[in-house]
Amino acid sequence: MKKGILIVIVIGALGWAIFDFVMSSDDSADEDVVVSNNGDDSSPPAGVEDIDESDDEVGLEAGDIPPDFEVTTLEGETVQLSDYHGERVMLNFWATWCPPCRAEMPDMQKLYDEEDVVILAVNMTDTESNVGEVADFIDELELTFPVPMDEEADIMDTYQVIAYPTTFMIDSNGRIHNVSLGAMNHEQMLQQLESME
Repeated sequence: MKKGILIVIVIGALGWAIFDFVMSSDDSADEDVVVSNNGDDSSPPAGVEDIDESDDEVGLEAGDIPPDFEVTTLEGETVQLSDYHGERVMLNFWATWCPPCRAEMPDMQKLYDEEDVVILAVNMTDTESNVGEVADFIDELELTFPVPMDEEADIMDTYQVIAYPTTFMIDSNGRIHNVSLGAMNHEQMLQQLESME
């Protein structure tokens, strides 16, 4: 009986230590980005109004120029983020095994069909069991926007993706407008898109 209680206490302490470590890591990562809570508030994120356009800092905060990358899509085409300078870009990180990612895809397709926006839905390919599942999912939902394949998790690491899905909204000046953690619906996507240049 005493041995069982001791085991429960040790497991509880270990669990708390892991939780505390993860939360402290998340807090430090969160300081690097402006995060949207995906609420109905259509006002721009804090700090967006005060962006210094002369600051060419590459980073992950509102007003920063996002890190550039070049990657191949599922169809074998090369995509480079900087090629879309001058256009509004929705940079989304997702995987087929992620239920919230799957849930927002039809709304992303609707936004892509109806609005003037580039959608780059970066698949976290290194987390998938095989590329065939990604292709089947895209065919099933009839997705037509580009799906870059992050096969080595290089882009995911660069963008410090810690939640799935994660979306970076990038304005036509090539700067991060805001970052959203978690799935968005069509209305939320539209609000963010309309608040950007």
